[in-house]
Amino acid sequence: ITSMIAASQYFEIEKTVMNTAQMQYAFRQGKIKIAVIFPTNFNNDLLHGNHARIQLIADASDPNIATTLTNYIGSIVQEYSEGPDPAGQAPYRIEPEVRMLYNPQLKGAPNFVPGVMALVLMLVCVMMTAVSIVKEKETGTMEILLVSPFRPLLVIVSKAVPYLILSLINVTTILLLSVFVLDLPVEGSVLLLFAESILFIITCLTVGIFISVKTSSQQVAMLISLMGMLLPTILFSGFMFPIENMPLPLQWFSNIIPAKWYYIIVKAIMIKGLGFGAIWKETLILFFITAILLIISLKSFKIRLA
Repeated sequence: ITSMIAASQYFEIEKTVMNTAQMQYAFRQGKIKIAVIFPTNFNNDLLHGNHARIQLIADASDPNIATTLTNYIGSIVQEYSEGPDPAGQAPYRIEPEVRMLYNPQLKGAPNFVPGVMALVLMLVCVMMTAVSIVKEKETGTMEILLVSPFRPLLVIVSKAVPYLILSLINVTTILLLSVFVLDLPVEGSVLLLFAESILFIITCLTVGIFISVKTSSQQVAMLISLMGMLLPTILFSGFMFPIENMPLPLQWFSNIIPAKWYYIIVKAIMIKGLGFGAIWKETLILFFITAILLIISLKSFKIRLA
């Protein structure tokens, strides 16, 4: 069975584990999407009774992918069962028992809520920040601020703080709706979720500031915000379409989309109940994206001032 799974075009065997703890660790780290468990008496049951059971455990934080994977494995097991055994006896009868991890009822909310959070924050922070700063550039207010004693960083922060507060209100509202309306509680630390959300909000704000520095009209800033950030967020964050199914160049491109990493973080905290140790890489990537964009924006402000 494992040879047939490995030979199929749908699966790549990541590792073989000997106990449940190792399997759960692999799921928490996001290294596997599905596990096939063979009981200790599997061979004996198959040889002496032509009947055995296996267990399929799938990561159902994305219910569509989990259902697809279990169906593929089920078809492979059925194909194996329909063939005669080496001794030429009757076909085997192998019954797969399916267990959905993190989302047993296969609700759409665990996949929907993190994506909505990323989209709303991206829309509010990027577009509104970019348009508001460009508007002040058009009216000449920004030039007055840049020649004032205030440092460029202080000017940027003063423009970003209102949208930071508004975005935190949006995050709180979405989480309350998730818990009390969609019946999707936060399995992990709420404080960690808010801390990661603040980092993503700051990342989005720096994207909006970067767009405002490079554009000179509100229409252009809005167009770039919508087409250059919102659309890639929908397509390449993993919210609508699995990134694993995309061509390799598009998978590489998705790595520069901040929403991809935030989407992974939110699902890890909300759905899987994981801590910082499981998401530190994604957090570090968001931090570097923020730092790079902020440095470029500050230098552009200084060039304009000169």
